Amino acid sequence: MLSNFLSNTFKTQAIINKTLMKSKDIDNAMHLFSSITNKSNYMYTVMFKGLITNNVAEKVLDLFDEMKIGPDQFNLSTLFNACSVLNNNRAMKTGKKLLDEMPENYRNNNITSTSAIDMLMKFGDVESAERIFRSMKTKNIITYNATIKGYVGNEMFEKALDLFEQIHLSLTNVTYTIVFNACAKLCTDRAMKIGKKLLAKMPENYRNDNITSTSAIDMLMKFGDVESAERIFRSLKTKDIITYGAMMKGYVGNEMFEKALDLFEQIHLSLTNVIYTIVFNACAKLCNDRAMKIGKELLAKMPENYRNDNITLNSAIDMLMKFGDVESAERMFRSIKAKGANIYGALMNGYNLNGESWKCFKIFEEMKEKDIIPDEIVWNILIGACSKSGMLHHCQYIVNQIPLNIQNQIRIQNALIDMWGKCGSIENAKNVFDLVVDRDTITYNAMINSFALNGMGTQAVELYREMPNNLRDHISQICVLNACSHAGLLHEARTIFNEISLKTESIITTMVDCLSRLFMFEEAQKLIEDYEKTNTPSIVMYMSLLSGARNNRNSNLSEKIYKRMKTLFPNAKESLAAGVVLLSNIYSSLGKHEEAKTFRSNQIEELGVK
Repeated sequence: MLSNFLSNTFKTQAIINKTLMKSKDIDNAMHLFSSITNKSNYMYTVMFKGLITNNVAEKVLDLFDEMKIGPDQFNLSTLFNACSVLNNNRAMKTGKKLLDEMPENYRNNNITSTSAIDMLMKFGDVESAERIFRSMKTKNIITYNATIKGYVGNEMFEKALDLFEQIHLSLTNVTYTIVFNACAKLCTDRAMKIGKKLLAKMPENYRNDNITSTSAIDMLMKFGDVESAERIFRSLKTKDIITYGAMMKGYVGNEMFEKALDLFEQIHLSLTNVIYTIVFNACAKLCNDRAMKIGKELLAKMPENYRNDNITLNSAIDMLMKFGDVESAERMFRSIKAKGANIYGALMNGYNLNGESWKCFKIFEEMKEKDIIPDEIVWNILIGACSKSGMLHHCQYIVNQIPLNIQNQIRIQNALIDMWGKCGSIENAKNVFDLVVDRDTITYNAMINSFALNGMGTQAVELYREMPNNLRDHISQICVLNACSHAGLLHEARTIFNEISLKTESIITTMVDCLSRLFMFEEAQKLIEDYEKTNTPSIVMYMSLLSGARNNRNSNLSEKIYKRMKTLFPNAKESLAAGVVLLSNIYSSLGKHEEAKTFRSNQIEELGVK
């Protein structure tokens, strides 16, 4: 009788495991399991594992609540795994209660304690996980891996490397993968040293492990060591789609967009939504004929199931907007059933890029109607739309709705300073500036530029002088020189310009513009001549010079500058055409209307532009 009972029980368990669980028939598996009268701990463990494998970890806790026998160490390990997967309030409560009640003799079982560490790390309770780790008499490599992985998951990358350096055991491929991930996130000198040293001594048998090698590729790409990443990629005997994705993402991260598309065209595997996202991002960055062709063809054949993935669709909308194809982006937006804040943000950002900022306010109203709460990024985009509109009532309307906790974010405060400055409300810009606690470079630059735009050159120079030297960058210098230029502060401009140690093309161009506006043409020309001794001539500098000559109605100088531009930049048709307009305007301002008309007609015909 007993043998028959046991036989039938194990047969039932076998049916549950091998047939019902594998075919994902959870309801029948649960029903059949409930028919077993005397369930053992082993049976519960097997059942728990089956439910976790089938992504119904919540049912593990339901089953545990019905359990009539105390859990053994194997039950506990599996229950900790279920709680780790769920990571919700119920799981946290159950997991911590199980841990508190766990018998002392189970605490030195590596499997059980490692599962507990993993669970606590997923809960974000790093201190409790560390206490268990320290209490263990003997730790195996799996325990180290779980703790290091937990640190990485909690963005404590330095701690992950600290613990890694304490290991005196043989490493597994999992260890290599986790450490490569930590190094990729840090990208510090220490991380680069550890990551490259570890990679150099990685055993040959791990080099064909796609997960480990993909992590190594990702790490090297983050380090900017593209060649080494390419060597690993080429050495892999079999490459899966995740490896291709890591490689392409690395190219995009290193601004090698053409290479990303080259590699994409070599793929002969089923594409994932990640691949679609990466390719759309690469195409958006390039915006050339090839990118437009690849991006639009890929979008046309994108499977229906990816058309509900907000991250992929976000990239697609961004790409179409960068292409200037607003209508297609709008069609895609309308086709999305469940839109998140990021999708609305992508559309609004596209409107800003394509000079249709007014549409952002309409989309914002739609968000409110559908109770979609804007995040910091969306508010930032809306503030940008206000900056472009220049309408004070738009600005005030949007600002009044930004939650205080978001208004206190420095990124938002910087955007608000810029917005108020561009809309002519310098008082509001200064009020926001005064509220910023930890001012960064962008904060100062936005305020200096606001002063510049509103003709307050003296205040711009004063703030530039107050700005800590370590925060100043070339944008700060350009903004303050522009302020001097528009306010006629020649002495201040010269002083600041002479103080700048690294004079970039943009800074010199700004100074040329400043000198030209104040009719200091010889000094401006000398700057250009000095620049051209070691650099390729810049048409923007000549346009600034020509614009100043136009304002001075100096036709002789204007003619010389234009002739010089034609010699140096014969193929810059659009800029030369703009030069023709400036020069013909000078003739007109001097009453030489026929000469202006003839000059413009002849030169435009010669340039072959409309």
